[in-house]
Amino acid sequence: MRTPMHITGSCHCGAIRYEAEADPARVALCHCTDCQVLSGSAWRASVRVDAADFRVTGTPKVYVKTADSGTRRGQAFCGECGSGLYAFTPADPRVYAIRLGSVDQRADLPPRSQIWCDSAIPWALDVRGLPASPGQ
Repeated sequence: MRTPMHITGSCHCGAIRYEAEADPARVALCHCTDCQVLSGSAWRASVRVDAADFRVTGTPKVYVKTADSGTRRGQAFCGECGSGLYAFTPADPRVYAIRLGSVDQRADLPPRSQIWCDSAIPWALDVRGLPASPGQ
């Protein structure tokens, strides 16, 4: 692990909080169709952390998705507000993929890689040309 960064985060309503030691080099975008559907977006951004470095306060609900390959992934979310929090392998939870949108320090964790790019929505690979507004 490179220099670890202490991160904190929570669901939208605050019922579930967590903290972890994260390696900023382990931040990635996933373009797989499961992440698209489960996130309600064109991709999902996550930072992978080791189980020994991850602590959760509160009890998230878990939905276990079985991929076409047979791989099972637990998707943890808040049962109150529905915020996605992290994913893990239920049979062997050694690594947690924390959803970047729930991390308080998300602006300091830019993605370093992309995976499942064959499933990417073509426009999602480059949005720099879109008009940008500072707010509504």
